[in-house]
Amino acid sequence: MKKLQLIQKIVEQGVVAVLRADSAKQVVEMAEQAIAGGIKVIEITLTVPGALQAIEELSKTYSWDTADEERFAIIGAGTVLEPQTARAAIMAGSAFIVGPSLNPDTVRLCNLYRVPVMPGVMTIAEVQAALELGVDVVKLFPGSVYDPSVIKTMKGPLPQANFMPTGGVSLDNLGQWIKGGAVAVGIGSDLTQQAVKTGDMTYVKRKAEEYIGAYRKAILEK
Repeated sequence: MKKLQLIQKIVEQGVVAVLRADSAKQVVEMAEQAIAGGIKVIEITLTVPGALQAIEELSKTYSWDTADEERFAIIGAGTVLEPQTARAAIMAGSAFIVGPSLNPDTVRLCNLYRVPVMPGVMTIAEVQAALELGVDVVKLFPGSVYDPSVIKTMKGPLPQANFMPTGGVSLDNLGQWIKGGAVAVGIGSDLTQQAVKTGDMTYVKRKAEEYIGAYRKAILEK
């Protein structure tokens, strides 16, 4: 039940902040600002030095099953390439796992621990393989190489698949992705690049507010 509840909460939130940074301290600050701005699903990429430390720290501060709105957030790990790293992330407190590609052993490991896993896919064959492994949501990556209409096309033969485009999702096209059938979207560099450039992390909060506003508007118009 825990796994299904988590997936439901991720889909209900609809927007995932995909955070890359130069240090654990920096990515924790980014996460806090994104959460304050309304994005409650946080993916800490394991390309961040000290990423597991950041996940552990954030998972002690925030929880996905709390009624306290200020402490509610879902903390997960991204750029997970193989099962050993997935297990380390889970032990550090990661509530979900995201990969840039489909690694069957990683999916099996996550299934063993009943942790949601969202592997990256690009083709119908990869989507089918993910479904056969028991994946509930696939990460369409990189989203920048597709038009939002691709979800409808892929759902033709595989209507049971749930898609989360990541990479190339912007304020300009978020609505098209949601109306096109995405169950959630991943937001990466557009959320954080200006903050990294200027050192002003409050930019992440302001940008997060814009994305949440665009998402809610798209849901209403869907």
